[in-house]
Amino acid sequence: MEKPGLPSGTRDFAPDVMLKRKYIMGAIESVFRLYGFLPLETPAMENLRTLQGKYGDEGDQLLFKILNNGDFLSKADVDALEKRDSKKVLQSISDRGLRYDLTVPLARFVVMNRDKITFPFKRYQMQQVWRADRPQKGRYREFWQCDADVVGSDSVLNEVDLVKIYDEVFSILQLPVTIRINHRILFDAFADYLGGGNALQRLMQLVDKNDKIGFEGVKKEMESSGIQHAVSFWQFLFETNALHSNHAKLDAIRSHPGGDSGLLEDACADLERIFSLVKTKQNFILDLTLARGLSYYTGAVFEVVPSAESLPENFQIGSIGGGGRYDNLTGVFGLKDVPGVGISFGLDRIYDILDAAKLFPEISGNDVRVLICPMLETCIPMAFELVNILREGNISAEVYPGAVKIKKQLDYANQRKIPFAAIIGEEELKNRNISLKNLNSGEQHNYPIIQIPEHLHLWQF
Repeated sequence: MEKPGLPSGTRDFAPDVMLKRKYIMGAIESVFRLYGFLPLETPAMENLRTLQGKYGDEGDQLLFKILNNGDFLSKADVDALEKRDSKKVLQSISDRGLRYDLTVPLARFVVMNRDKITFPFKRYQMQQVWRADRPQKGRYREFWQCDADVVGSDSVLNEVDLVKIYDEVFSILQLPVTIRINHRILFDAFADYLGGGNALQRLMQLVDKNDKIGFEGVKKEMESSGIQHAVSFWQFLFETNALHSNHAKLDAIRSHPGGDSGLLEDACADLERIFSLVKTKQNFILDLTLARGLSYYTGAVFEVVPSAESLPENFQIGSIGGGGRYDNLTGVFGLKDVPGVGISFGLDRIYDILDAAKLFPEISGNDVRVLICPMLETCIPMAFELVNILREGNISAEVYPGAVKIKKQLDYANQRKIPFAAIIGEEELKNRNISLKNLNSGEQHNYPIIQIPEHLHLWQF
């Protein structure tokens, strides 16, 4: 007999885990709706031509491909098979793949429905994505993304709302975080100073290593990079980051002689507008060393990290949210000049932190308030009469499936944490009374069947 197992990089979520995940997702979704975002779902699979070429060569390698239906080998590229060219063989036998993220499906949806959508289009999407990555701790082949995007508006007021969404959600979850913001144009302003666009791209890649190898590690790589002014610029970024306020940081970067004053003013104006309009409960800082995603984003970029005090000792984890502005979301599908900005929540990492730090509230795994216990087969019709009365009164109840010993039925209720038992025996059946027992206090009384909802409410069930 084959031993059951899971595909590598996937997980089951038991009911107790699902309740906690639903708690997180409920908090996120409630704030999305509060801020006017509407739900969107897209298919788990997309045409491969929709997915390929959107994530770079590495991303294309991580796409899960779906074999064509029927006798797919009969349509395979024979020449490619003989040459063992797996890439070309796949192209001939697979037309579809599982979605890699939620952004490309959003772009495809916007292009296909642009005549029906009201712009700015504010959508949120909470669905699974799949990546053929090497599974390891905290990295899975199947996982959830929780995204919110505004498409069709270049107003910085959208960034204000997205920062506030992060602030609201993590405050609801009672998880202290730091919301970090930077701006791609702040780096663009120094392209000539650093030696051109390629040098700028390389510098941003090195800055992105700061969280992993620290200031000295980045400095060492800057020294051997061949990028002009790289070391002094890195020193400047690091020292400016230590200033006491966001406005002081902006003043410092404005005054750097190597920057393009027009670009610097554009970026600083965006950031000043955001800082002036956003009032957060959480820590919200300008982080000039935040370079993650700057090669993709065109304006503001966000990252959320848990505050040190929220993490258990020796617990290490990366960012739990991120996003930014992109100017040409739909350009890859032929619809030019459609700006957008979006954020994402890292559901799995948020779960790991809340679980490790014991920050989850007490979450009941059961909505059933009353277990109806028939002691005889002849009591079962009356049990179903009562369960119908309770459900019509919006009281969650269930009938134990069988007239077994009362101890077994009450043990079941206690294990399920059902607070009340409605016991029906021979006497109750004859008198049309119900023996209602509070399983927490042990208190027990007999009431007419029709009065059970009233007495449950009196007991503040």
